[in-house]
Amino acid sequence: MEQRDSGTAPPELGVGMVGYAFMGAAHSQGWRTVSRVFDLPMRPVLAAIAGRDPRAVRSAAGRLGWAAVETDWRDLVARDDVQLVDICTPGDLHAEIAIAALEAGKHVLCEKPLANTVAEAEAMAAAAERAGARGQAAMVGFNYRRVPAVAHARRLIAEGRLGTLRHLRFTYLQDWLVDPLAPLTWRLQRRHAGSGALGDLGAHIVDLAQHLAGEPLTGVSALTETFVRERPLLPVLAAPGSSGASGSPGSSGSPDSLGSSASSGSSGSSGGPPGTVEHGPVTVDDAVLFHGRLASGALASFEATRMASGRKNALRFEINGERGSLAFDLERLNELSFHDHTEPVTSSGFRRILVTEAEHPYLRAWWPPGHALGYEHTFTHQAHDLIAAIARGQRPDPSFADGLQVQRVLAAVEHSAQNNAVHTPVPPPAGPPHRTGGA
Repeated sequence: MEQRDSGTAPPELGVGMVGYAFMGAAHSQGWRTVSRVFDLPMRPVLAAIAGRDPRAVRSAAGRLGWAAVETDWRDLVARDDVQLVDICTPGDLHAEIAIAALEAGKHVLCEKPLANTVAEAEAMAAAAERAGARGQAAMVGFNYRRVPAVAHARRLIAEGRLGTLRHLRFTYLQDWLVDPLAPLTWRLQRRHAGSGALGDLGAHIVDLAQHLAGEPLTGVSALTETFVRERPLLPVLAAPGSSGASGSPGSSGSPDSLGSSASSGSSGSSGGPPGTVEHGPVTVDDAVLFHGRLASGALASFEATRMASGRKNALRFEINGERGSLAFDLERLNELSFHDHTEPVTSSGFRRILVTEAEHPYLRAWWPPGHALGYEHTFTHQAHDLIAAIARGQRPDPSFADGLQVQRVLAAVEHSAQNNAVHTPVPPPAGPPHRTGGA
């Protein structure tokens, strides 16, 4: 691990979190760990956590290491001991909380996707731009950028090791909704989640494609499908907005469920025969397929689903260029496959890079070579990068502007899918792509 300066302790950065489920737990782990691993210019303090259910949020605070609790996010934003607000709620609350926090002078970390609509994301990006002029930072939580092998892939591409990019293929496959009896959760309701596999999983791979290539998607053609149109309602486990998640569900295999009181337009009848279960409509996509073109002309394809039997959290990509290719599999996240097409044909081919050396991104702070990292470490790296950006007075990466551009792609995908896969342009970013160096 990094050697620490024995001098004066760094100033504290009070963190307040809204939401305490899967993503709340993952972010908490990052905040708790980061100052033990990295030599930081500021030390995060887990000041307070907010959720609607008093008993549940108190339990989460004790389990996750937070000093105080609030049952209204507005009270958390108003706290003097909170300088940074971390938003881990369902997407329908992102814009309201983030804009209020920025206007209150706080730094903000917001889970992906940035918002449920382009209009909300535009408002958030504008608020972040205004706050940035006052020295505040606003980051969106695309944690897979912080996998060391992914960061190394970006480095190889930026160094020109692949040459001009020609093809990008991304898939993100999960299976926690294969069972038609899996309960209705907030992630399956458009008013809470905005979209289904598209926003939950597709947002990650859209961000990775644009981040790794260093350029935006300019247009897409898409198909979406909802395979199971209704799902059973269960008693409310946590009120929508009191907790939040992103990507795959918790260890139980299913995120918090919504009871009938939280679900509009439900079918079935509570007055039916004994033992019957009331069902509610699924209003988002189960799966999405789309392809598009980057600004340079490179072709890209994407697939995201929560209905791929046997695939638990299978995020994979392959990128082909004129001089070489690389491939990555999240289920083997300490490895990167690389092919140098300039080598003699008698010795060329894909080779495995074990991304555990101190010279690789983030890894100087961790263990000796060959000792692997995991999913949870991406949140430690995320906390490190945000703290570093705050201390330097720099815009963090990915910024809310980056999150807005992903949101524009998601909206174009939905428009295309609703119109027989018609090619749909993606509005370009307002300025040049924001790129920073890796850790």
